[in-house]
Amino acid sequence: MKPFTLFPHDSNFDFMRVRWVSLGIALVMMLVAIGAIASKGFNFALDFTGGTVTELRFAQPVDVDGVRQRLDAAGYPGAQVQTFGSGNDLLIRLQPKDGAAGAEGVVDSDTAAEVQRAASTADNPGTVLSSEFVGPQVGRELALNGIWALIFVVIGFLIYISIRFEKKFAIAAVITTLHDVLIVAGWFALWGHEFDLTVLAGLLSVMGFSINDTIVVFDRVRENFRSMRADPVAILNRSINQTLSRTIITSFVALLSMVALYLYGGGSLEGMAESLIVGIIIGTLSSIFVACPLLTLGFLRVTKQDLMPKARDEEALARRP
Repeated sequence: MKPFTLFPHDSNFDFMRVRWVSLGIALVMMLVAIGAIASKGFNFALDFTGGTVTELRFAQPVDVDGVRQRLDAAGYPGAQVQTFGSGNDLLIRLQPKDGAAGAEGVVDSDTAAEVQRAASTADNPGTVLSSEFVGPQVGRELALNGIWALIFVVIGFLIYISIRFEKKFAIAAVITTLHDVLIVAGWFALWGHEFDLTVLAGLLSVMGFSINDTIVVFDRVRENFRSMRADPVAILNRSINQTLSRTIITSFVALLSMVALYLYGGGSLEGMAESLIVGIIIGTLSSIFVACPLLTLGFLRVTKQDLMPKARDEEALARRP
């Protein structure tokens, strides 16, 4: 069966001609993201700031959006409501009203009662299974664990790509991936959207998506450097064109899935879907306009000597321009 392509395999869009413009735009976007994070910070959710966690059980399935609206009207804006278990159980996270939680983290009984009343309806009353206060110390530990996870992923990428390709490719891939993650994080800081654990999971997923896209392009770069007689800029441009259809088709399918998750996944998954939507768009553009152009800069400039098989490269290099 003939593979589906959006662009001919021999298309020749001159992406490298605008590499200085694309790298400049990428740098400006990174600076804006850093500025937003530094000046505005994140709108951390209860996962990081602490709050009340209440479990309710109902006789019938519950309208989660309706519960969220009733809690908002009762004076608990931004409550996180999600089903678990059989689907008749609700897990509600919210910031208690001033003075509702004691110094020892004991939840005022009025808070649990108000949550129960707001979530219940006349034909489907809820029963409180448990209610407790999660302090900000737990949130700080979660944030720290998230930072360690990001560091672990970056180091893993460096090691894997250095073994699979070459050190210059590893550094360029990590820079491209950090560019994507930083812009997604800056998006949440700039617009003040809530930052919770699902968004953190989305950031880690963006790293995986971005590095996968970049590796596909770099793999074609390596093949072309070993088979083509051309200067590095032409080879890089040719590699981007040959993988262009694959990059856009893969990204479009993933984007459709995330849009569906954003529209129909409910409030508990909205942050994750939003982070992946932004990350997929930025990651697709960076694999085309950022990753390969980095391989033409300074100490990252790639040559045939970097990519020829080391065991038998002397005779092959001697025959190549």
